[in-house]
Amino acid sequence: MSARYASALMNKCDRGHVLLGALVLILLLTILSLTSLYLAGQDGPGVSAMREDNLAQQLADGAADVVMSWFHDPSGTPTSIAGLLAKRHGDAASGPSFFDAAGRSQFVGTAGHPDLLLDATNQTDDQLLNGSQSGFHNSLGGLGRINMVRMYGPLQPGLLSTVEVTATTVDHRPIARTVQLQLGALSIPAIRAAVQVGQALGSPQPGSESPVMVHWGDLRVSGDLVVRQVEDLALKNLVAPVTNQSYDQMPYAQDRWTEYWIGGIVSVIAPPAGQNVNPPLPDNVHLHQYPTPGVRLDRWEYDSLKKIALRWGTYYRLDHVGQLHPHGASDSDQGITPAEALESQTTGDQRGLVFIDTVDGQPPNADNMGTLVLDTDYVEALLAVQGHVVLRPPAGGKSLSVLSPSPTGAGSLGARVPVQLTGIHVNGLLYAAGAIRIERSARLYGALLAGQSVTSIGTGTVIEVWYNADLAQGLFRGLPIVYRASGTWLAKY
Repeated sequence: MSARYASALMNKCDRGHVLLGALVLILLLTILSLTSLYLAGQDGPGVSAMREDNLAQQLADGAADVVMSWFHDPSGTPTSIAGLLAKRHGDAASGPSFFDAAGRSQFVGTAGHPDLLLDATNQTDDQLLNGSQSGFHNSLGGLGRINMVRMYGPLQPGLLSTVEVTATTVDHRPIARTVQLQLGALSIPAIRAAVQVGQALGSPQPGSESPVMVHWGDLRVSGDLVVRQVEDLALKNLVAPVTNQSYDQMPYAQDRWTEYWIGGIVSVIAPPAGQNVNPPLPDNVHLHQYPTPGVRLDRWEYDSLKKIALRWGTYYRLDHVGQLHPHGASDSDQGITPAEALESQTTGDQRGLVFIDTVDGQPPNADNMGTLVLDTDYVEALLAVQGHVVLRPPAGGKSLSVLSPSPTGAGSLGARVPVQLTGIHVNGLLYAAGAIRIERSARLYGALLAGQSVTSIGTGTVIEVWYNADLAQGLFRGLPIVYRASGTWLAKY
């Protein structure tokens, strides 16, 4: 065989190998294309099923949040189960609680025999779950239905309860899913009086009388109480009007709920003609309550409240010149003014729990309490100031739609009277470990607590307090009294 013939034969073989390789490659690409087309055809239903599965799970999870919200807002809680969710333990020292003295939750049921069972196969429950304003209808937006809600005892000691919710999508391929989670509860003492003062309130000099007027709740004073005249003490009258009016706008001061609990005596700077500074007082004024039976003041302990604020609220340290420094701020931080940190622009602009620490971050004493000047128009918060407070609000405030307390002996939410309060400067709680000084008249809805006294710059400069009865149940707006316990969420299929 000649060299030329051998070379030509080799070239033909190479071309044959290339052609064969090309054919194999075309075959592989064809197979891959057909496989991709097949998988694409199968993937649509798979993605759709996954989407429906996620939606059902999210619906159940969202419904669990609605259940949790029932603990925080009595006005949104279905009346048929409100009693079950109310705190049923507690004592005179700390107020109502979800837990007994041994720390056991009031929820003791099991998955098979839950404390609360709402089942959509029951017409009444179905209306609550899927057809009522206080149920889940609005929150689901037509995406699905709630089949069942169970609430029973916690699976871990120290927690409040277990919640299981089953939801179903309403697409052409309905999918049902169940989520389970544990609820925990913060331990914060209830606030059971409108105003609580740790020392005397007022002093027996003209212009130095008590600057506090109380509506809808009690006034508790550890020491003596000094008023300008007997008429400044509101008479308790079960048919008194429930209004926005200040006492000086009424023919005489009267209220349905106010009681005065005074550790010492009540002195009157301008007594009726012919009487001394200790004239006869209304029946709702109780004297000599200290040392026995004692003026029960609600105590918010420094260490425990600070821990709660660091996790669930906002923490500031107050310096000697009244500036606020956020938690973790550097030594060079110049701080911000109280108005910048605390002012709420509108009603509903809730600041939650705001813990304002001492100048050195240690429990308050005579040497480490700064002074917070609150000169904002409106604050909506639970202010826990470990120092002194000066109230200096500008004229104005905000208008609030609120509910009065229930009549004595009535526990129904419907028994509470809706009232429009105007000119409110503080909505929530104002707590000061030290003294509170009123430099411009202010109006507060909620409660006022002072470790020392409450004073003002003179006669006519007052703080008027309308008590929020929800505080007596330990319900604090802006603070998750009941919360999801971390690490307990579980999707059940």
